Amino acid sequence: MTETLVDLIRHGEPIGGRRYRGHGVDDPLSETGWLQMWRAVGEYNQWQQIITSPLQRCQAFAYALGERHDINVSVEPRFKEVGFGEWEGLSHDEVKVGRALEYQAFLKNPVDARPQGAEPLDDFVLRVYSAYEAAIERYFGRHILIVAHAGVMRALIAKTLQAPAIGLYRIKISNGGVTRIRHAGSGAVLELLNGKLSA
Repeated sequence: MTETLVDLIRHGEPIGGRRYRGHGVDDPLSETGWLQMWRAVGEYNQWQQIITSPLQRCQAFAYALGERHDINVSVEPRFKEVGFGEWEGLSHDEVKVGRALEYQAFLKNPVDARPQGAEPLDDFVLRVYSAYEAAIERYFGRHILIVAHAGVMRALIAKTLQAPAIGLYRIKISNGGVTRIRHAGSGAVLELLNGKLSA
């Protein structure tokens, strides 16, 4: 039976600390962020292709990893993070305290109570799915790594579990955390969440 193995890694901590970064804020990785990502992959190098979000907090590491192990890297614009509209660039405390009513509404229903100007969640999920399905088809039977964002990984985990989008923000995705999804004849299976790899 031919299997396609997909590892996903969330970017490490960016410069500027914890704040809402959709695709409108493109901070680079901090020193801590680089360490988080290198620790997560260790010396593991079994991928045949690396695919990355175009944002620099993902792309810089993807190219560094590809160069280290001589693995081809491609950029997939559809794997950029969801747009957070007016929340972009705000710290978590600024939203939780300064926009408390908006924040509570968002937690209860992130599909219908989006921040002003935010990308609709259903549109985001569809663009991520379309990119993922194209990658699975193109790299069928191979082992790939996708370097992306918490939102992208949540969407793909929900797809694997056949869970609705309203529950996306109930999935914790750690900076530098690795998720693994195995595709076989019986369908996709989530094998690892927020893990680390060993050679």
